[in-house]
Order: sequence, then C-alpha cells, then structure tokens
Amino acid sequence: MHPDDIRAIIRAALPDAELQCQDLTGTRDHWQIDVISDHFEGQRLLAQHRVVKDALAAQLADRTIHALSIKTWTHARWAAR
Repeated sequence: MHPDDIRAIIRAALPDAELQCQDLTGTRDHWQIDVISDHFEGQRLLAQHRVVKDALAAQLADRTIHALSIKTWTHARWAAR
C-alpha cells in the first residue's frame, strides 16, 4: 500500500489530520504511522487508536496492511514534543 493511500483514507475520517508514515519492512504492508489531529483532544489513547484502526479496517481485514503501529497526537502535543 502506498503511504499516500493511507493518508487519504485517514484524512477522510479526520480531515485535519497530518500524517507521517514509515514503511517498516520495505514491503508496504508493515507501517508505523503518526497521526496528528485535534480530534484526539480529550480522548483516551484507546479511543484515538480506534478511530485510526476503524478508518483502515478494510485494509487490515484484507491484509493489505499486515502490521500497524500507531502514535496519535494533538497538534499542541506534536509541537511540544
């Protein structure tokens, strides 16, 4: 899967999202992604990750994405890191 496709899918669910995608193995099915969105403000980490996994549910189900590591941030937390 191309990182631009991942970005487009997640931005459909989180229009303000900024993303950094890293292909961990070179096979485009193992990804580490950082998702930055103010939608995460006030949400628990599990809820934040669920939004991202729900957006990518079809790709996870058909194994287009085999492994996914997610880090979620608000814009303020991202800037302060």
